[in-house]
Amino acid sequence: MFKNEYSSKLLSGAVESLSTLPGVGRKSALRLALHLLEEPTINVEKFAKTIVDFRNNIKFCPQCNMLSDDGICPFCNDSKRDHTIVCVVESHSDVLSIENTGQYKGLYHVLGGIISPIDGVGPADLKIKELAERVASGLVSEVILALSTSMEGETTSYFISRQLKPYNVKLSTIARGVGFGDDLEYTDELTLGRSITNRQPFIF
Repeated sequence: MFKNEYSSKLLSGAVESLSTLPGVGRKSALRLALHLLEEPTINVEKFAKTIVDFRNNIKFCPQCNMLSDDGICPFCNDSKRDHTIVCVVESHSDVLSIENTGQYKGLYHVLGGIISPIDGVGPADLKIKELAERVASGLVSEVILALSTSMEGETTSYFISRQLKPYNVKLSTIARGVGFGDDLEYTDELTLGRSITNRQPFIF
């Protein structure tokens, strides 16, 4: 049952749904709901259709797990990028954050999370096996571990390093311009760009 605190169960339901989005509190959700109410019906229907189409039709690149409209993503398809360097990130938003710096021209590998036993996320839940298979192909010369500097991120980086050790690939990590515990998504572009450019060997 929705709390009917807005004189309308329909409005209350809309606020309840919108407030489930990351970073959207109930006040912001109310403003968004009222904004949508003021929009022409055709615009709201187009907005809703776009979201539904995205959710139902988005695909994941079979090589790097990045979002794609169909098959191989534009990054993996770009012959101008350095296909021998793979930057390992936690999420799709991290890829976009790094791209916005304009400092990196290699490929990516999206894990889909980080190891977090407290949240029930183990190595088998992530795309670590697929990363090892990419490196085992012999086409990758360097793997950049660009994960969160939290304890979970460090644990994930260490686990990956152990999985890749047999392949004698160069391992590096982003420079510590990114503070301990920071997420890449919320790091400013200048700092993140410098952290990628000035990456350091990963020691384990």
